[in-house]
Amino acid sequence: MRNDSDENRRGAEGERPQPSSPLLPIEARRAGAWCLVALLIAAVLALGVWLCVELSAAVTPVLLALLGSGLLGPLYRRLVAMKLNRSLAAGLTCAVLVVVVGGAGYIVVSALVDTGDQIIASLRNAAQDLSQHFGAAGTSLDDLAAKSKDLVAKFGGTAASGLLAGVSVVGQFLAASVLALLLTFFFLRDADKAVRALRGWAPGTSAPQLERMARRGFQSIEGFMRGTTFIALIDAICITVGLLILQVPGAVGLGALVFVGAYIPYLGAFISGAVAILVALADRGFVIALWALGVVLAVQVLEGHVLQPMIQSRTVQMHPATVMLAITAGASVAGILGMLLSVPLTAAATGVLHELRVHYAADSDPDSDSDDSGPAASAASS
Repeated sequence: MRNDSDENRRGAEGERPQPSSPLLPIEARRAGAWCLVALLIAAVLALGVWLCVELSAAVTPVLLALLGSGLLGPLYRRLVAMKLNRSLAAGLTCAVLVVVVGGAGYIVVSALVDTGDQIIASLRNAAQDLSQHFGAAGTSLDDLAAKSKDLVAKFGGTAASGLLAGVSVVGQFLAASVLALLLTFFFLRDADKAVRALRGWAPGTSAPQLERMARRGFQSIEGFMRGTTFIALIDAICITVGLLILQVPGAVGLGALVFVGAYIPYLGAFISGAVAILVALADRGFVIALWALGVVLAVQVLEGHVLQPMIQSRTVQMHPATVMLAITAGASVAGILGMLLSVPLTAAATGVLHELRVHYAADSDPDSDSDDSGPAASAASS
């Protein structure tokens, strides 16, 4: 009986169906998993962008305060190194920020207001000259220049209707500016407290890595703001001096336009340079316009081959295609403000991703524990 039962059991085991092969090969399943991860990341990013747009009244001052802190962070640290109280140092730094931004804004606005009519008239003359050679394209440019004041008047009427509806654009701007200034003060003064809070909230042993990521992202913002401001100042001075030598009307206003446009990489320089060349073409003729084109190209070559590598390549390393995509995405989300904020935020994200890549590369290196234990431990303890 035992032998029969054993034989029956073996027969039953032998008759069990073999497991079927998977419907999809391993490569297709891996691709599907990566697609699912990409969709989840895209969904999280879309939700974050939507929340930022919906809460723009609170998010915009925070982002502006981060940019202000990144621009004047070295000044604050120098004041603290001079044994000043942190609150006093932060207050003085914010006062310097108000003076610098207010003074620069006054100079830019006054220059544009004083020479705005002259620039618009020159653009109209340039458009008329172009219309004689290019037909409808030049006529459309002429119409745009002729109606620019009407567009400004309509914008003012829209703002006035917003005031009647209870929403003041000027009031919102002032409120956002004051809130950004206060946040800049707190960001400068309480940066160490924020780092300690980040280390306390970090789960497990991830505190040192999160701190390094946060510091790297903020260092990218600092590098971008300082480098862009310095480059914008040099560009504006060089182009203004060149236009003054060529006796192009509205040279100071055009230089101010170059300074403002430099905060939008590539696109701002292209637009401001094109305006300067058109003004030179309208008032000084074809030869002076060619000289103006040479001045603009020389400044762009100086920026691209000397200033950018020397100033920003050590802190902000982004491909031009990445910058253009960031500007396009920022413009589609928040207009001009999005164009201004998109590049420094992308620089911060690039810095964080670089820190993550370095971290995982060190973890995958079997010799990293023995070779880099000293610096890693010292960085984590600091």
